[in-house]
Amino acid sequence: MILKSLKILSQNVCKNSLIVYSLLKTQTHYDIILIQEPLWSEIQKVPNSSDSKGNPLIGTIHHPNWIMFGRFPLDSNDSFRVISYVNICLLPLCFLLCKDVINHRDINLISFFNDNMCFFILNIYSDSSHSALKYLKDTEANIGNVLLMTGNFNIRDCLWNLSFPHHSSISNDLIIIADLFNLSLSNWTNTCSTRYSNMFGNANSVLDLMFLRSGFSKLDSHRIHPESWLSSDHVPLSVEIPIIEEVIQSLKFTILPKSNQKKVFIEEVILNFKTLNINNIDDSNKLDYVVNWLGLIIN
Repeated sequence: MILKSLKILSQNVCKNSLIVYSLLKTQTHYDIILIQEPLWSEIQKVPNSSDSKGNPLIGTIHHPNWIMFGRFPLDSNDSFRVISYVNICLLPLCFLLCKDVINHRDINLISFFNDNMCFFILNIYSDSSHSALKYLKDTEANIGNVLLMTGNFNIRDCLWNLSFPHHSSISNDLIIIADLFNLSLSNWTNTCSTRYSNMFGNANSVLDLMFLRSGFSKLDSHRIHPESWLSSDHVPLSVEIPIIEEVIQSLKFTILPKSNQKKVFIEEVILNFKTLNINNIDDSNKLDYVVNWLGLIIN
């Protein structure tokens, strides 16, 4: 596969896991999907040697065709509000979540390599207190080669919404942050709202924005998809970012049903279970070790 650009989709899903699952299932022509406000909840119970009910496994939506990049929460009040999915076909570009550079629940910074250079993409959710923007302004993170900053910024302003008559002071902070990363507010190819109100009498608004690399003549606009707003209060945004041409070798391996590979795989799993030594499991720590070891073998 010859990769000449990155097709990116961004949407605030308002904690609706069905939207995320649908995006991952159907929008396979995109390379990266950036999500704001994902659902963070209990997925299942994990067996525990000291508790018959098991421990709750907290997480969000996964899909085998996508690599998920999300900051692991420190506690129940620290669940992330931004998450990024990268198509598994893009593994050769060495995508990473840069927690060593920015470690905030509302900011997702991922990096990748193209033509031996490192580039960055910022996915942001700015709440009503704008804590993410305050964090970025205070830390003044020195990051070069940022191609895109996007997300739900929760700022109504006449700068990007001509029907709104006022200018917000927090918008100045957002522009300053964009300037620090050498980014400019992206134009939109179709002018429309990005958040649609379900309340009678409340006006629709433009809260979801994209900032693109300044001075990049091939990259100055993005598209808004109002046809999708019924699935969420926020509509998706999309952009195609040109990169230096890369030849990507497919790394995905699939075991076909009823194939010889499937038979061999099952036989190997059964053999590992049969040869498992359980004679010395006399406390919960040893049991947990064996369970974790089995998990590594099967995966």
